[in-house]
Amino acid sequence: MSKLSNRFARLALLVLAPVLIAGCGVNTIPTKDERAKAQWAEVQNQYQRRSDLIPNLVETVKGYAAQEKSVLVEVTEARASATQVKVDASTITDPAAFQAYAEAQDRLSGVLGRLMMIQEAYPDLKSNQNFMALQSQLEGTENRITIARRDYNEAVRDYNTEIRTFPGALWAGTVHRWAKPMETFKASPAAQTAPSVNFGTNAAPAAPAPAPAPAQ
Repeated sequence: MSKLSNRFARLALLVLAPVLIAGCGVNTIPTKDERAKAQWAEVQNQYQRRSDLIPNLVETVKGYAAQEKSVLVEVTEARASATQVKVDASTITDPAAFQAYAEAQDRLSGVLGRLMMIQEAYPDLKSNQNFMALQSQLEGTENRITIARRDYNEAVRDYNTEIRTFPGALWAGTVHRWAKPMETFKASPAAQTAPSVNFGTNAAPAAPAPAPAPAQ
């Protein structure tokens, strides 16, 4: 009878052990880590979406405002610089790599804002259907980037709090020694120019007054 009882006890322990372990919070850090990485992937996805739009946008503007060569070159170079910064899941725990990525994307946001302001000086460009479609897509992408960065920052805040407070700090120092603080996006001077991609909010420059007619 005692042997049967021991077997039932061992079986009960096998069944209850995972429940007890889960209840004590040992799985919380990996769960929050995965959530933060998923949000990071969404940030990358939205930045890539913006990058894919830029070549067509530059070509369209060039067709109507080729004389704005300096801005077109700046956008192209900023896009190339942003895409050359290689990132992966490890980037979010590497302050230097994360900062390089954020700065490259913020720089691109700034020059894109200047590119979109060109439309005010070129009425034909403002009415071009292809430009209007690209403009709308870019505006939507900028909004998605803002949301993705916000959601990522919140996921990272939650994760960082977990590994720094009890009982998460206990697990981070023992079972999950791989757990490191993650970086968050911060506002920068370049990022502050991004709202200039809110199209159509600036008045077109006034046309010069006609010269007076010569005296008869």
